[in-house]
Amino acid sequence: MELKEFLAELNSGAPVKAGGEVHRYMHLVSQEALKVTARINGSYHTPEELRELFSELTGQQVDESFALFPPFHTDCGKNIQVGKRVFINMGCKFQDQGGIVIGDDTLIGHNVVLATLNHEMSPDDRGTMIPAPIHIGSRVWIGANATVLPGVTVGDGAVIAAGAVVTKDVPRNTVVGGIPARVIRTIKEGEN
Repeated sequence: MELKEFLAELNSGAPVKAGGEVHRYMHLVSQEALKVTARINGSYHTPEELRELFSELTGQQVDESFALFPPFHTDCGKNIQVGKRVFINMGCKFQDQGGIVIGDDTLIGHNVVLATLNHEMSPDDRGTMIPAPIHIGSRVWIGANATVLPGVTVGDGAVIAAGAVVTKDVPRNTVVGGIPARVIRTIKEGEN
């Protein structure tokens, strides 16, 4: 299996059977991600060096406006796409096998978790994983310690409150919070 085929399989949403070919390849990709994140997190790097390391991690050149404050953790890395002027703060964990897309001008707070895999509910098949993408729109702000679960789309201009657990789609220009997250209010265009 090659990376392109692996990502196509994950992005199809098909279950990943424990011990199967896709699962075995997932472990190989994880080892590479662990090596790169160890370099990201192991010592000080200039912003330019961090952009190069993040580009190596994702396999895609990130924009010169991208910023990351380590530590940062992922067990894949190859299924992350980030727009321009994206900022990822310290302590974030991205489980990106199902795919993570982050739009322009998005701010991601401390210790945010983006998780794109679920396990089968049946105890007899619990090792099987179900990938589902997370799509984060433009001008989104995700507060510290928030968790976004598989299959969620966050609309443009939305705010996810600190500590929220987002289990379903977030409408554009809304503030959501709580466990599970629910809409708290709507943001008016031009509001401060």
